[in-house]
This record gives sequence, C-alpha cells and structure tokens, in this order.
Amino acid sequence: MKFSVDKHEKYILVKLNESKLNSLVTPQLKSELILINTEGQRNIILDLSQVKFADSSGLSSLLVGHRLCKNASGVFILCGLNDAVARLVTISQLDNVLTVVPTPEEGIDLIFMEEIEKELKKESR
Repeated sequence: MKFSVDKHEKYILVKLNESKLNSLVTPQLKSELILINTEGQRNIILDLSQVKFADSSGLSSLLVGHRLCKNASGVFILCGLNDAVARLVTISQLDNVLTVVPTPEEGIDLIFMEEIEKELKKESR
C-alpha cells in the first residue's frame, strides 16, 4: 500500500496514494489506522483524492478509522472523495456516520474547532 503520513500535534494526515481502496489495500490501511491510534493520535484526516474506486472492504476500513477515533474522543475525517467514492459512501448511508469535507485544509480547521470546543467544555466545569 502506498501512502504518506504527515504528523502534527493535534492531528495526523494520511494520504492514500492508491487508485483503488479494495480488499488488497484495506488490511494494510486498517493496521496503519490502528497503529496511529495506539500511538495516541485521536484525530485522523484521511485524504482519498487519489482513490478512484472503493468497494465494501474499503468502506469497512473507513468505519474502523471512525470507530477508533470516536472511542478515543477524537474525529476521523475523510477528504478528497471523487464522485464514484462519494456516491458509494452516500448509497451506503455512511455520509450520516462519517465526516466528509472537500479538502484536507477544511478537515484541519474542523479538528481545531473540535479541540477548542473540548477545551472550553473542560474549563466550564
């Protein structure tokens, strides 16, 4: 699996450099997401701008990422979905579960807003 990882203090950006998100790629993607999560990262942005095709096993790996981040009180954000992948997410009704934004920058903004909200809630207690 070809991918790049860009680590930051509040989040990690994973860019998948594959044209297909299928059963050949998903085991490696799942294990990478689990590894990132066990290292203490709770906010993950997954850039799928290179992905042209996804299948049910690909969607399964996205749900794994979502569950890991949610359980760690973080957020899992998808960005850069092409029309075919976005359609699959919508047809599967995962657009109601997953956070999808157009660009990595919007995902980063969303994470910082979430982190600020968490800090404000802590302070108000």
